[in-house]
Amino acid sequence: MENNQVKLKVLEFANKVSNKKMGSKGAITASDPRYFIMEPVVTDEMAEVALAMEFRKPMSAEELSIRCGKPLELTEKLCWELSLAGVCFVNKKDGVDKYWYDTWVPGIMEMMCNNLENVRKYPQIARAFEEYGRVVGPMSVGKFPIGVGVMRVIPIETAIQGETRKASYEEVSKYLNDAHIFSVSDCSCRTSREAIGEGCGHLKEDMCIQMDHAAEYYIRTGRGKEITREEAFEIIRRAEENGLMHQIPNLDGSGKTHAICNCCGCSCYAMRIASMFKNSDMVRSNYVAHVDSEKCVACGQCVENCPTNAVKLGQKLGTINPIKQAKIETPRDMKWGPEKFNTDYRTNRSNVVDSGTSPCKSECPAHIAVQGYIRLAAQGKYKEALELIKHENPFPAVCGRICPRKCESACTRCEIDKAVAIDEIKKFIADQELNNENRYVPKLRHNYGKKIAIIGAGPAGLSCAYYLAIDGYKVTVFEKQNKLGGMLTLGIPNYRLEKDVVNAEIDILKELGVEFKTGVEVGKDITLDELRKQEFKAFYIAIGAQKGRKLNIEGEDHEDVVSGVDFLRNVNLGNSKTLDGNVVVIGGGNVAIDVARTAVRLGASKVDMVCLESRETMPALEEEIHEALEESVHINNSWGPKRIVVENNKVVGVEFKKCISVLDENNRFNPKYDEDYTIIIPASHVLISVGQAIDWGNLLDNTEAEFNPNKTLCADGFTYQTNHKDIFTGGDCYTGPRFAIDAIAAGKQAAISIHRFVQPGQSLVLGRDRREYIAIDKDNLDLQGYDRIPRESVKHNYKTSGSEAFKDGRLTFTEAQLKKETERCLGCGAAVVDEYMCVGCGQCTTKCKFDAISLVRTYDSKGASYEELKPLVLKQIVKREVKIISKNIKNVFVKE
Repeated sequence: MENNQVKLKVLEFANKVSNKKMGSKGAITASDPRYFIMEPVVTDEMAEVALAMEFRKPMSAEELSIRCGKPLELTEKLCWELSLAGVCFVNKKDGVDKYWYDTWVPGIMEMMCNNLENVRKYPQIARAFEEYGRVVGPMSVGKFPIGVGVMRVIPIETAIQGETRKASYEEVSKYLNDAHIFSVSDCSCRTSREAIGEGCGHLKEDMCIQMDHAAEYYIRTGRGKEITREEAFEIIRRAEENGLMHQIPNLDGSGKTHAICNCCGCSCYAMRIASMFKNSDMVRSNYVAHVDSEKCVACGQCVENCPTNAVKLGQKLGTINPIKQAKIETPRDMKWGPEKFNTDYRTNRSNVVDSGTSPCKSECPAHIAVQGYIRLAAQGKYKEALELIKHENPFPAVCGRICPRKCESACTRCEIDKAVAIDEIKKFIADQELNNENRYVPKLRHNYGKKIAIIGAGPAGLSCAYYLAIDGYKVTVFEKQNKLGGMLTLGIPNYRLEKDVVNAEIDILKELGVEFKTGVEVGKDITLDELRKQEFKAFYIAIGAQKGRKLNIEGEDHEDVVSGVDFLRNVNLGNSKTLDGNVVVIGGGNVAIDVARTAVRLGASKVDMVCLESRETMPALEEEIHEALEESVHINNSWGPKRIVVENNKVVGVEFKKCISVLDENNRFNPKYDEDYTIIIPASHVLISVGQAIDWGNLLDNTEAEFNPNKTLCADGFTYQTNHKDIFTGGDCYTGPRFAIDAIAAGKQAAISIHRFVQPGQSLVLGRDRREYIAIDKDNLDLQGYDRIPRESVKHNYKTSGSEAFKDGRLTFTEAQLKKETERCLGCGAAVVDEYMCVGCGQCTTKCKFDAISLVRTYDSKGASYEELKPLVLKQIVKREVKIISKNIKNVFVKE
């Protein structure tokens, strides 16, 4: 403040706009955001002119000069400064500039925040706008009739096209077609959030449309740029495509407005009225979303895009015991205070009702809409199914071949017969894309242009690159090897994942503009600091766990003793040689299985696989164990390596000791042995596959990054940001060795974080989906009456020798099999709507591919002008008090 003194005239004007008198009860004080927002840019001299203005009554500088007693030339100057600051409108009427002030919101607050230079210079303007809603929000709860609040949701027009009772004032096109002058500006709410470091990732630029008198004002004062009506419609279309909803200033009178705001629920201050204060009636449209549960497949697109978290995923299967429904409380008939507010609404969004939803979506690490793509496949809509999968997983053809299928393990159908063959369905869908005619290449949503570096071209790095590319970032992937794909290419045998499948899916990234630089080891060939000088704004470290762990036993350093990951890498690079004699593979996981089966294909006389675990507790997937046994791999359980026997500089065998137990009483890895019970298994080659380590090289030298004791990189478990702020991580170098789908899921979440990080003022957590899913309670399901339908299967035709030894011998479903298998899905989940919290924006309807959610006209409110508002509010207050009293009396009698 100027000389730490209150600007009394500015304070007086703040009271005038608020219809208060200085010094009276409830008057605006110097600590109020309505004063605080003007304090840095409005002088007392400017305020003296503002005090001469009238609410919504345009007056010339000449008229104001007389009223404030200042010279005309000075008055003109001060009026223009007030309009530049955002305190008043200015329009030319009959060739003369006329000035007037409007309400705080919508009005002065937004206009002041749209002076971007002032906001940058004085962040308190942005902070005051945010705080204003916190001050007045609690006082408005329950007091406004439906549809007559200061802002009002206007449905997305396509969502109400089939509604015969719709009114013209409920259509965006009506307002655009009625107007003659248009401008577009940055969103004032998101400008405010950005300035105080609380952005949600939805960016502010060129989002809000002004019309007629507001457009003239915005154009003249440099807040917005002039656009055509056609450009305004294009902005509306783009906003809807990107998950935004529409609101209008609602105090101009029924069917009238001067702006259309394209809003997100996570930053908009008007939507905070619904989400935080649960005062939905104040901002809602006349519509409420309804779900047709028969059509709904719980894909979750409506949930992700609902601005008020009114839609969640639930279940539609019958239950043995009824699910207890939570009692819904609203301010319509209850006293409503801070204890009822959802102050953490920007961080506590929930995707699922308490009783859970489809287990396939819940248990998938990427939470793919399994039920949704099965339905689309059943309808023959393969490209749409592919699009739905790629919303969470850019590599469905890869995962259709190597996924651990947690969705199938959790499938409700297991309670009846066998799980739906989800992976085979996904593989069929994805294989359609291997034909160029059927490829799905997503449209770029934005063109942000900033440079991002991905270090490592494995599944995590490629996933992150894919989602950043869709947002229009300039992504460069640096890969140490000369081939792309990481462990997908170099760590998985061709008979499980043919490399043309990997390359076909990587080709989509190239089409999206991702640049790849192979044979470049960051930290050795180029440093992170050197990349920063090239204007890379953030880094995603996803180098995987590409090094084999050692046993530290006698004989391990012999040239015929090789780690499993090195062995597989050499085979995939074409550097392998025929294996003569017996081969011993040490390890019991999936990689060990791959190593053993590959050794068979390279001509080994006999392959023994030896592991600490019992047959029942082997970490390898049961299917892979079965396939290894079919290929004559001998599995020896409960043995631990003691030494590698070397005679005359040749490996001749491995001595093992009996493993009594693997885990201690705290379930930690701590094997115990009978040292006196040993065996020697003959071997000419030993392949060690007992885990993987990370080769960091010099990558993170001279950074603040920290490591865990196991040498994985420390990072936040939600945002994947490391201690060095512009470095993010994910995949095996963060979690340790896991499955590709885990890395893919991490890559997408890191892309979200990186987008927020490189844009000014964005929080990494606020307004973000936490991706927390709960599966339904299968023990409470009534599954009587469901037919037992045999699961479709495909033949495996693996060959272990000859030219086709490394060819994937697994066939794909025929279309007839696909149709039969999709019929086995029980359709466990469906979306449910909290009709009070729903504000009727229609965003959910635009994302649903199944015509399962629609807007139904539930209310009939036309809105009102500011001048008409007071009696309507007073009437609503009385009606609400009567309801509260009646309910309280009723509750007393019920208790008695």
